[in-house]
Amino acid sequence: MLIREATTEDWPAIWPFFHRIVAAGETFTYPLGLSETDGRDMWLVAPPNRTVVAVDDAGTVLGTAKMNRNHMGNGSHIASASYMVDPAHAGRGVGRALCTYTIDWARAAGYRAMQFNAVVETNVHAVKLYRSLGFEVLGTLPEGFLHPAHGYVGVHIMHRAL
Repeated sequence: MLIREATTEDWPAIWPFFHRIVAAGETFTYPLGLSETDGRDMWLVAPPNRTVVAVDDAGTVLGTAKMNRNHMGNGSHIASASYMVDPAHAGRGVGRALCTYTIDWARAAGYRAMQFNAVVETNVHAVKLYRSLGFEVLGTLPEGFLHPAHGYVGVHIMHRAL
């Protein structure tokens, strides 16, 4: 697996699973009816932020991550990231590879920590992955997310020093 910069040419491969994940309404706080244009504009971030894709030997996009400053001004030393793995390629280490890549990027870019602002508590695979990579739950916003199957569930704020 290779992780490389995403380009606008990658978007047609990202959009189908991006759209499926967002429309399912189980893990992201994005609008469920997000248009392709708005999704692309939100995901393909401008420098100094970054968007990457994980690809296999054939060049198939397996997943993607975007990395960014979590806050501006005096809070700009904290990074954040978001991840999407094509469900057709889940369980193969793509999410772990992307998460590790973003941690390394944040450290190399001089960030002091990473913070995830809204990890849905029912997204148990993500929570387990993040904990295994050193993230801790700092707090949970009760009923911060309306899950389509579970109703109102908590949203974790997760943190890791770099």
